[in-house]
Amino acid sequence: MTKKRFKKEHIVTSVVAVIIDGDGRVLLTRRSIPPFLDLWVMPGGKIDLGEPILDALKREVHEEVGLAIEIEGLIDVFEHLTPGEENCHFVILYYRCRPLHCDIVHNEHEVAEAVWVAADELATYDIPAGARFILEKVFPESSLRVSTGSVHV
Repeated sequence: MTKKRFKKEHIVTSVVAVIIDGDGRVLLTRRSIPPFLDLWVMPGGKIDLGEPILDALKREVHEEVGLAIEIEGLIDVFEHLTPGEENCHFVILYYRCRPLHCDIVHNEHEVAEAVWVAADELATYDIPAGARFILEKVFPESSLRVSTGSVHV
């Protein structure tokens, strides 16, 4: 049996912040770099070796969108295997957070744009499967499974 080859020799562990403001909107960012280039995701990234998980979450959010956050709790853990040449194995920890302020200053090297999105508008955004799965858990009343027309790209 041939063993599957991966780009890295280890699992990449990442954190993602599902930041919900006082109006019940979630912060989405359109990526300007891979992975998920031009797709809408929540802020997050890799945990550095030796870095506490929640410190990594706060660091990634600040680096990408300039926000300070309060972490409310773990939503879920999602495993992602990327196909093709970029064959990587990710374990992603999703945390529900609230912003301590809502003045977004996005890092243009990673984020093309950042917007606050109401639950009833989420279906109009091009969101990858893992992020969509998490948002369906957070906003079960939304119609994420059915696109309602045009999609933001």
